[in-house]
Amino acid sequence: MPDNTIVETIRMLPFGMLNAFLLIRGSNAILVDTGLPNSASMVKKALQKNGLDWSNIRMIVLTHGHIDHAGSAVQLGELTAAPLVGHAGDLSYFQGARPVLRPTGPFGWLFHKTGAIQSPFAYFSPDIVLSTDLPDLTEMGIPARILHTPGHTPGSISVLIEDGRVIAGDLAASGILLGGIWLKDKPKQPPFEESASLAADSLRMLLAQGCTHFYLGHGGPLEADAIRKHIVRLETLGA
Repeated sequence: MPDNTIVETIRMLPFGMLNAFLLIRGSNAILVDTGLPNSASMVKKALQKNGLDWSNIRMIVLTHGHIDHAGSAVQLGELTAAPLVGHAGDLSYFQGARPVLRPTGPFGWLFHKTGAIQSPFAYFSPDIVLSTDLPDLTEMGIPARILHTPGHTPGSISVLIEDGRVIAGDLAASGILLGGIWLKDKPKQPPFEESASLAADSLRMLLAQGCTHFYLGHGGPLEADAIRKHIVRLETLGA
């Protein structure tokens, strides 16, 4: 029986350069990532499009601790009263430590020099800090589960819906520059990646879990065949 969970993409920047996602099933919603600081209006618009409001968000899942994915976490946590969920591997980033930035190409090096990814935001400690116990989200009304998928950062996580769709954060990207814009069906590394080998392992694990459709923080979505090709490239890069 097909899954009737809606995946609503929230364009935090134009042309798919930065995405967050609402998982919606009936009156229950889970927000995956919160975008840059002051992004609440875009989340509200996506909720209203689906006939929902702040009270329908049951949980806010943060795929990792960078400003473009966790920058509005405190603001949205206050608006929704929903628990913020992140992995222990990124706890220091959520709390204000400067992230490790290993550029993956010329754009990453230039982006690093702007300092944008290291700009301060409203830091916090997640209400739920994941480690070995990764929750099934069915009790939140969404047939999905959280998986630890390190590589982009040590605490990167993905949200796998039972029908094979997965919100994979920055485990991969597609498009040009930051991601999105053009060539969105072509997989690539995000501008920064702490470990290419761990990213390859995590993507391989998601494929083994039956993932077929990958929603990404920058660009996408991508199908499983594109991810397989990307893994081969990552394996040539090493750690």
